[in-house]
Order: sequence, then structure tokens, then C-alpha cells
Amino acid sequence: MPEREPERVLLEETLPGAAMASYVLPRHHSVRFTDVEGGANVSLLAFNRELLHERYNMADTLKAQHTAFLTRGHVLYSDMGRVLCSVTQDSCGWHDTFTGVSDAAGAARYGERSYETHRNEWVRNAREELLIELGKWGLGRRDLVPNVNLFSKIAPDALGKLRYVVGHSPAGSIVELRAEMNVLLVLSTCPHALDPAPAWAPKPVHVRIARVAATGPEDVCRRSCPENARGFANTERMFLTQITEKSA
Repeated sequence: MPEREPERVLLEETLPGAAMASYVLPRHHSVRFTDVEGGANVSLLAFNRELLHERYNMADTLKAQHTAFLTRGHVLYSDMGRVLCSVTQDSCGWHDTFTGVSDAAGAARYGERSYETHRNEWVRNAREELLIELGKWGLGRRDLVPNVNLFSKIAPDALGKLRYVVGHSPAGSIVELRAEMNVLLVLSTCPHALDPAPAWAPKPVHVRIARVAATGPEDVCRRSCPENARGFANTERMFLTQITEKSA
């Protein structure tokens, strides 16, 4: 058996709290997010880099895998039934999928804090940051679809009301996504919309991008449910089509 190709790290950086960023993650590359201080949140959108109108679909992702949250072994489905990313590592066990992002109205509870008065401590919100970052790729408001909130857990209480679980992600928590196609990731590190913390204190997140081995038949994400096997097959079929077109 040939030796497995070691990971090759291409980028490492730490995003401050309330930062916005985007990354092109090529197929067979991974991005590892680390919650540096504990209590971080990463509001994330994912798109097919080669076909930007194909993007993460929350409803299909949850329905196909019979879940309400993401963790290791799950994948992020596109709205074309293909796999954008797989969750290959996770120390939290639960990442929010359905409560959306913070907006200006929600951020108002932190008080009036403008850049002119507070400089880098001014209050921002994920919705505005994602829209700014989407604009860099020719995308806009119609592309702001339901997102994933990494490191955040939202669970129902005894009365069925959704609540933010404080302390869910301790310092050093990690989650790793592997790209199954060429993916555009757009993100914000603003606090979660339901985070009850009274003070504005967004948390930094470390980002590590590396080249990784191709997905094999025994991969935990491929084998976690029959639907995922079909999703991977749909994705690989797309690349076979591209190879055929280039050789014609």
C-alpha cells in the first residue's frame, strides 16, 4: 500500500473577532478553524467556485442526513445534490444550522459604538459583513442564504424555545472542513445572533488551510449514510464530465 501523502499547509492566520473573510478552497484541501479563546462563532456560506449559483442548501443538508446540526461525518450539500464540503474533524459535536446571522437590529443591544468613537472596538454584525464579502465576488443579497454557525449550539429548552448554549466551545476547539469540489467560503466572526453575552466581545478564530489526501471509499463522511454515498457520486460525476470535455 502506498504511503499516504502528508498534509501540506498552505496558509495559517488568525482572524480577529468580528472580522470578515473569504477563501477559495480547492478540491482535496481542508480548512481547520480553531476557537482561540472559547465562545467564538463563524457564520459561514459555501459556493461552488466554478458555478457560483450552486451554493450550500441548509434544507437538503439536514434532510438527507436526518439531523438538525453538523458534526464529524456530516457533509454540506449544495442545492444541486452535490457535496461542497465534508466535516472531517470536530471537537464540539454540534454546529448550528438554522438560526441565521446577527443583523443591525440585534447588534443594537450592545449600544451605539461607531468606528469614529471606538475604532476597532466598534459594533458590527454578520449580515452586513457577509454582504460586503459577497460583493467582492459579484454576489449580493439574493445570495445570502441560510448559513452554518460553526462553534455555536442552539438547543430547545423544556418549552421548545431555542436557546444559545453558553460554554459549548471551550478554548482550543476545532472543526475541519474538506473541500469535495472547488469551493468559495465566505464568513464572518461576529457573535451569534442569540449569544446572550451583554458586552460586545467577539472572539478570534485561527484558520489553517492545507492540502489533504483524496477521499477514499471508506471515508467516514461518505459512509455515514446512504444519501452521502450518492452525494459523493454526484460530485465525482461532475469532475468526470469536466475531464471528458477537456479530452474531446
